[in-house]
Amino acid sequence: MKRAFILISMVFIFTTSFSQKFAWNKNQVIAHRGAWKKNNFPQNSIASLNEAVKLGCYGSEFDVWMTADNVLVVNHDPEFQGLTIEKVKYEALLTKTMSNGEKIPTLEAYLKAGKKQKTTKLILEIKPSLISKERGIDVTNKCIEMVKKVGVLDWTEYISFDYDYCKRILEVLPKAKVAYLKGDISAEQMKADKLPGVDYHYSVYQKDGWIEKAHKLGLTVNAWTVNTVPEIQWLLAHKVDYITTNEPELTFEELKKAPLAKGWNLKWADEFDDAGLPLSKNWSYDVGGKGWGNNELQYYTDADSANAVVKKGNLNITVIKADKENNHYTSARLVSKNKFDFKYGRVEVRAMLPKGRGLWPAIWALPTFQKYGSWPKSGEIDIMEHVGYEPDSVYGTVHTEKFNHIIHTQVGKGVKINPYNAYHIYAIEWYEDRMDFFVDDQKYLSFKNTGKGAPEWPFDQNFHLILNVAVGGGWGGKMGVDESIFPATMKVDYVRVYQK
Repeated sequence: MKRAFILISMVFIFTTSFSQKFAWNKNQVIAHRGAWKKNNFPQNSIASLNEAVKLGCYGSEFDVWMTADNVLVVNHDPEFQGLTIEKVKYEALLTKTMSNGEKIPTLEAYLKAGKKQKTTKLILEIKPSLISKERGIDVTNKCIEMVKKVGVLDWTEYISFDYDYCKRILEVLPKAKVAYLKGDISAEQMKADKLPGVDYHYSVYQKDGWIEKAHKLGLTVNAWTVNTVPEIQWLLAHKVDYITTNEPELTFEELKKAPLAKGWNLKWADEFDDAGLPLSKNWSYDVGGKGWGNNELQYYTDADSANAVVKKGNLNITVIKADKENNHYTSARLVSKNKFDFKYGRVEVRAMLPKGRGLWPAIWALPTFQKYGSWPKSGEIDIMEHVGYEPDSVYGTVHTEKFNHIIHTQVGKGVKINPYNAYHIYAIEWYEDRMDFFVDDQKYLSFKNTGKGAPEWPFDQNFHLILNVAVGGGWGGKMGVDESIFPATMKVDYVRVYQK
């Protein structure tokens, strides 16, 4: 009985320890060629691998070539310090030294270094042979053999720009995690060929719904090479699985800031990645030129590319000097009414504002059905307003029956920034009990629901978004209009609405 108890205990200890053998990092960050940039380590060095492990990256990516005498080595380019890897013997490569004193790593040495830890995956990229397809397949086979020899099957995932290499890996290792890099194969085809993932340049995913479609097919989605905040945040908003980056430290910081990390899920967005007129599925236009209740001077046109056009990743709303009916300026006012209406959530708009006295750009929202009657009884949310005669300020404001500018009781606050020379993120977080206003994630105003009903809080109904640039008006034109400023353009990088 005692022997049986000991045997059972040993089995339990063994199985428990085996199940706890790995603790792979649970994040989206893959260090591209290791984490090399911040500390100036050589790319694809063991030092950069160790730094990626130290940072806690999900994975560390590295590139593999084969020398003329069939030694697998780790390097990104086909040349290493002037020597073409596929055309020289390994001993020739050893005559060169990296900036930190390392020699070019062999794949075996690199994998052994990676095996010393159990938290960061090794993302092995097989470079397409410049000699022949057959040689590339041979390199693929030898990589698999080396992974088996070193005993790092559990550590290793595979990527390549050659689709045949990817398929070959799955022939030998059907359960391996393999992703294709080039960007020319559809998600449907990869699913049919049993690839578990896709790893394309992030620009490919900026076509409408690419990531979401891949996820529906059960594919993981990795994006390369992503090094700037707007692209990182775009990918996080769209729930990309992995981000391959030269800036892992920056990516970790952005992960902390991302709305997703705070429980927000993307509900609706326009990233303005197409070209031409704004997408009709997202926007319609308020049209006309009779002052808009504020004695404004512009005429808002209907789907006129002179005033509203998408190009180079931005919506451009442009005011020009042009006669239209009794107005001498034309502009555009885009509305999401009846195309996207929402109640509660985080609205986030990244924009750069036009400069000039007399301009009045705005990012705001109005009720779709006016549940409590006409303005201001049903409310208005000004996410961002700017008047050109105050070049260093933007404002967030709430209007209701009790709090509005007609009776000088509106609730609002200004923030000092330069809105002209860089993009800023203007946002609100709208809850049942309050509304918080932000510029670049810094909260500057909170408007609370007092519980005293619609005159103070009509914000329990659907609203829609509005983007426009006005000219003149009771506020915008208070100091006149500078006629030398036209054309003037507000650039909008994206509009995103999140909900919990």
